[in-house]
Amino acid sequence: MNGIFVPDNKTVISYILKPSIPKGTRDFSPQEMVKRNYIFDTIRQVFRNYGYLPIETPSMENLDTLMGKYGEEGDKLIFKILNSGDFLDGVKDKDIKAMSSKELTKHISEKALRYDLTVPFARYVVQHQNDITFPFKRYQIQPVWRADRPQKGRYREFYQCDADVIGSDSLLNEVELIQIIDEVFNKLGVPVIIKLNNRKVLQGIANVFDVPVAEIATVIDKYEKIGGEGVAKELKEYDFSDAEINQLFRVLFEGEAISQAVFEEGNNEVNKIMTTCQKQLKITSKIEPDLSLARGLNYYTGSIIEVKVDRNKCKSEFTSSICGGGRYDDLTGIFGLPNISGVGISFGADRIYDVMEELNKFPEGVTGTTKVMFVNFGEKEAQYCLPIVADLRKENISTEFYPDAAKFKKQMSYANDKKIAYVVFVGADEMQKGVLKLKNMASGEEREISSGELIKHIV
Repeated sequence: MNGIFVPDNKTVISYILKPSIPKGTRDFSPQEMVKRNYIFDTIRQVFRNYGYLPIETPSMENLDTLMGKYGEEGDKLIFKILNSGDFLDGVKDKDIKAMSSKELTKHISEKALRYDLTVPFARYVVQHQNDITFPFKRYQIQPVWRADRPQKGRYREFYQCDADVIGSDSLLNEVELIQIIDEVFNKLGVPVIIKLNNRKVLQGIANVFDVPVAEIATVIDKYEKIGGEGVAKELKEYDFSDAEINQLFRVLFEGEAISQAVFEEGNNEVNKIMTTCQKQLKITSKIEPDLSLARGLNYYTGSIIEVKVDRNKCKSEFTSSICGGGRYDDLTGIFGLPNISGVGISFGADRIYDVMEELNKFPEGVTGTTKVMFVNFGEKEAQYCLPIVADLRKENISTEFYPDAAKFKKQMSYANDKKIAYVVFVGADEMQKGVLKLKNMASGEEREISSGELIKHIV
């Protein structure tokens, strides 16, 4: 065939059936999961120390629970779930052609994957209000889904670690959440900058320019993505003049004051939170006001918090936020329980993982799970070793007994590949003498010890 490759049927089938996963999602190896669990465990422990209790909500919610809560941009990113069975049943062909995609969605989709954990939390509070003691402090660590364009630091499926307190207007809640942020990132070894703003500041700006606050917040929230020119271009689409755009930029980036009551109220709240954190508490992370901080979610009404890596203190190239949140005064009201104020934060576990990998911040001991492995020399040796293995596990020492009496080299390769710290050999000679041979895999040192001495040599 003159060098032309003609694949056989087996090759073609293999190519066609090659497995893959959707873009924006990831598999996690055991080594990666150990590191991820280190992040989850660190955050979870800090949440508990501040009195937050865990809940979980379903992966899917009714579509009308989610729609309209995140702004126009957010609603576009909600993953809709087709109705079970024939989802087009009852929809006529002529109607399909006449409907917009938004109209058609109402007929073929009643459920959706959750976009965040805050709106499901508000729905949970309303449904379970008679069983809850207010103020209610909850934490939640679960995956969320967004139909976003995948890129570095931005995934379609990712975990959020949320802490919220609902049923209290006090700014001390914001202060406490900033303490939690500071403590978590200190424990993880990631230097951060905590940026603060207030939705009332944005409301005051919107009042001055006579535009809806959601409109201006959505545009301002894109500043880091599209820059000043991009924001100016979008503002012109909302009939902003050049003079108004210049004034807006002076307010946002140069601190020009606005004589507007709601603006001043929001600014005072930002200053009060900052003063308490910086003068009364030992917050080590940098805290700074940022009037351009919008976080384009419609349900925010007060404080806005965003956390980024402090690139002046480390060599990170990561620019996306790794934690954020804010206050919502009436999110439960849309579900029938009005005038219940809440405030919360959300740690982006996947982004934190990427930053810690980049900065090499995972402790050495986090990379492996098994500490000791017993080599399998045969049936008699196995019967001798298994009680010792069981005793180590009772002491919470992660221990494996290699299941097959394979070649010694193969068993040692297994231990090396898994980065197991210690290997124990018990052959006929060791059994006769009543000893174990312990090898430190890092140093290569070997020694004979009794089974009773084993724990003190490996702890």
